[in-house]
Amino acid sequence: MLMRDTTSGYGLVSRLFHWITALVIFGLFGLGVWMVGLGYYDPLYHTAPHWHKSVGMLFAFALVARFAWRIANVKPSDDDLAPAERIAARIAHWSFYVLLFAIVVTGYLMSTADGRPIHVFDWFAIPSPGANPGLESTAGAVHVWLSYAVIALAAVHTLAALKHHVHDRKPTLTRMWSGPPRV
Repeated sequence: MLMRDTTSGYGLVSRLFHWITALVIFGLFGLGVWMVGLGYYDPLYHTAPHWHKSVGMLFAFALVARFAWRIANVKPSDDDLAPAERIAARIAHWSFYVLLFAIVVTGYLMSTADGRPIHVFDWFAIPSPGANPGLESTAGAVHVWLSYAVIALAAVHTLAALKHHVHDRKPTLTRMWSGPPRV
């Protein structure tokens, strides 16, 4: 089993980063949508945001590691795609990085606007840059809009992968699921 990417497919590390990222994105999105509807006296009113912030901060570290891994590895060939599809795929993939980094930053700013650090599962704390009254609302609104944008982009990404797999009979989805072909 190959750990690193090759021109013919994605190695195990990239595939794990991809699928775990997908699970975390949808999980945090679902948790975020659910928790904003909790009432003050709900038993999970404080716990759900703690989980959301903790997983979000761990995700930030994983996102940096994923980006470094992407830069350090060869990119599998996309010669089986039409030129316009190649351009669209590159724009989508780089947009994911930009949007996800922006979501992490806005979540951090929103969570630390009161001057308190973020306690990551009570394992360690990420300090606040200092109190910034009013930043919570602005950062929160941007965080929400960016989150919906990532979910929309993920839907388009999924539909494109299914189109290439089912309609075009191309190995795009297979390479991300099972890795490079065995030689």
